Amino acid sequence: MDDAPNSEHFTLTPIGHVVSDYPDKFGIPRQPGLAPAANAKLVFIAPYNDPLAVRGLEEFSHLWLSFIFHQSPDRWSPLVRPPRLGGNTKVGVFASRSTHRPNRLGLSLVKLIGIDTQQGVALQLQGCDLVSGTPVVDIKPYLPWAESQPNAQAGFAPQTPPRVAVTFHPAALDTLTQRQDGATLHALIEQVVSQDPRPAYKQKDKASDRLYGVRLRDVDVKFCPRQTGEATTLEVMAIEPYTKQ
Repeated sequence: MDDAPNSEHFTLTPIGHVVSDYPDKFGIPRQPGLAPAANAKLVFIAPYNDPLAVRGLEEFSHLWLSFIFHQSPDRWSPLVRPPRLGGNTKVGVFASRSTHRPNRLGLSLVKLIGIDTQQGVALQLQGCDLVSGTPVVDIKPYLPWAESQPNAQAGFAPQTPPRVAVTFHPAALDTLTQRQDGATLHALIEQVVSQDPRPAYKQKDKASDRLYGVRLRDVDVKFCPRQTGEATTLEVMAIEPYTKQ
């Protein structure tokens, strides 16, 4: 006999929202830590913005964020197509980290850089992989002795995804030199674009020279593939300001 109630529901209330270098979800690395130049902050909302609630948190270097994939649809499917498998092979949704989940819950490991309690509470984060506006429902300190398993099996994603070489057009480099955050923005662009955010089926099209765009911070980064023999590079052609709609 199954004693678990079938109609039980739970209500989750955000404790805060993320403000990040990613104004749009396209191009965000598919796992945390792959773009360490990505900065973000978690801004707590009342009544959770009490400095007492984060007392002692400064002693930890990394945090688990439990969040909602708020830009994903409510519908879900038992089978998904992980980009890591080329976008064609299907696996069960619970054998993936797909955003299209029954409860749209996500989990992300981020580095804690600082804590601001001057006006409420805001956590400064690094290596975040969350789009701006993401609702966070909980945080927990990361414990390496309990949660790091070097010999664990990683299924179809056993290693860090391969990176594509990134080059910058002189015009793009000129734009970076004119910005105060040029050095960190350069690093962020290189780290994000090297993940090759193009759709998996587009990555196989070696003859394409289509221009792609990814939004980072307050700019729209335009890049296109370049093919030299079997090697593919991605060239950043332009870095243009954009106005949020």
